[in-house]
Amino acid sequence: MRSWLSQFSDRKRRRFCASLVRTYREISFATVDELWQQVVDLTDVSWHPLLKSTNVPRGLVPKPGLIFQAMTRFSPIPIQIFVERVNPRELLSIRVLAIPGIEERVTYQVESTVCGTCLSYSVTLRGWLSPLIWSFTRPYADRVARSLVEAVEKAALQAVSNKKKSLNDSCFDC
Repeated sequence: MRSWLSQFSDRKRRRFCASLVRTYREISFATVDELWQQVVDLTDVSWHPLLKSTNVPRGLVPKPGLIFQAMTRFSPIPIQIFVERVNPRELLSIRVLAIPGIEERVTYQVESTVCGTCLSYSVTLRGWLSPLIWSFTRPYADRVARSLVEAVEKAALQAVSNKKKSLNDSCFDC
């Protein structure tokens, strides 16, 4: 009888910890440098469906250990963002510290391929609140990589059209 009771008294408390991982990939005609400049520009998050603004000074290059605040489009409460890893022109990994009970890691990876430049956006949610948070953020996470690529391509097309316009306005026709 005593050995049977010891099974329950020595039993450690088990914690429920769910983990959700999702990776999105997009191919772009923009160069690696153009995509990388948009990813590391932490002041301009206009393309991001969840973030509205950050408190990062313009021109600051992200380095591991950088902590900054971001405002979301849905809440007036700022969230903390911690830069974990940076491999220039290749990888940016950040951790979002929003609320206790959830840990979110976001990784942007840029690589050149035969078909164009590939952008990978990976989201990892851990914690007991991750299924609930994922149900709210999934529609927005689905759009992050596509929105980033569209913003870079739009800027590249505008630069090309402005260049053509300036060449047409020159006096080569005289």
